[in-house]
Amino acid sequence: MSAISVGQAVVLGAVEGVTEFLPVSSTGHLKITEGLMGIPVDDDAVVGFSAVIQVGAIAAVLVYFRKDIVRIVSAWFRGLRSRDERHHHDYKFAWWVIYATIPIVVVGLAAKPLIEGPLASLWVVAGSLIVGSGVMWAADQMGRHKRGEDDTSFKDAMLVGSSQILALLFPGFSRSGATMSTALMLDLDRVAATRLSFFLGIPALTGAGLYELKDALGTGAGAAPLAVGTLVSFVVAYASIAWLLKFVAKHSFNAFVIYRLVVGVALFGLLAAGVLDS
Repeated sequence: MSAISVGQAVVLGAVEGVTEFLPVSSTGHLKITEGLMGIPVDDDAVVGFSAVIQVGAIAAVLVYFRKDIVRIVSAWFRGLRSRDERHHHDYKFAWWVIYATIPIVVVGLAAKPLIEGPLASLWVVAGSLIVGSGVMWAADQMGRHKRGEDDTSFKDAMLVGSSQILALLFPGFSRSGATMSTALMLDLDRVAATRLSFFLGIPALTGAGLYELKDALGTGAGAAPLAVGTLVSFVVAYASIAWLLKFVAKHSFNAFVIYRLVVGVALFGLLAAGVLDS
């Protein structure tokens, strides 16, 4: 029997799609939802399922930004063949994404037992939601929002890419929240920070999903729930990406800061009352 039913997969896929790219922590929301549905958050099949359905959200990014991705990848291949093409920003940016992914891969493999063990606690999620909201608020207030996407540098990519480690180690901090906050501290504007977060998340999240696929199928997650959850995640994530880019063009991140604080405090209350098992 599958550890997750098709109905539960629909709910979890929708949660993943909504929260993967919003700076509110998809991992935290998935763990909270799993807890409310009585699904053991530390079960190997459940952990694998959560990683695999992220591929649906990543597929949404690939489709939504397909023109940008084709342009960047094409520039990278041209640069490999011709030295004259290597001055192009897109060629450099492709390498930056690759380099910026290395830190999270190294930490992810080295700290896998810790990430899937003690750090998977909902207490950690609650604390990370609150601490992360403070970081996001400070970054949005301190950032001068004066640099656009074409102004990004290798230093920007490495710092923003490495910040993903915070979300890896502390579920609830939010990968997108960490990367966007770091980009804002580097004075990128909100749209540039959001787009950079998207691009840097593609290799890291895709790799995590593919790495977990075998284990997810082999530990009882079930092929049908995985397929349904991934499809729902794709559809909902596509809509979320379109909405977020329009939102950040005209608004601050304060709404996300307040939401994270409310969820974090509520989660502490539910855990303390015994409604949820950590």
